[in-house]
Amino acid sequence: MPTSTRFIVSIHTLTMLASHDGRPVRSEDLAAGIGTNPAVVRALLTRLAAAGLTTSQLGNGGGALLKRPDDAITLLDIYLAVEDREIFSPHRSLPQEPDSIGRHIVETLAQPLAAAREAMERELGAITVADVLARIRHRSDAAG
Repeated sequence: MPTSTRFIVSIHTLTMLASHDGRPVRSEDLAAGIGTNPAVVRALLTRLAAAGLTTSQLGNGGGALLKRPDDAITLLDIYLAVEDREIFSPHRSLPQEPDSIGRHIVETLAQPLAAAREAMERELGAITVADVLARIRHRSDAAG
């Protein structure tokens, strides 16, 4: 089952904004750089703005901007803005098995899956958009 691309596309978007040093970027230009439709970018920018990560400058020369410095936006901030926090979905309906596995599977997995989510969120909280941009620039410089 494929996962959502909202998180990665949002990181890409915010990293592009960070690379423009405070100059607004049109959603069409962001979309072209990302390889997606401008409507997708605008929908993500709406979520990111609601989370306080981006803002818009209207008018000629307007576009999207980071609302906070790139070193103050973590990947966790982005993840929480655009994705469902419950990465492991339980059964859509409760198992009907009369045995102990069916009756206890969801509760048995709750703690280890919560611990996995918390570990992922800890890692995402330790990386900023500035870190991502620096890593990209380092790779680009190394590639020549």
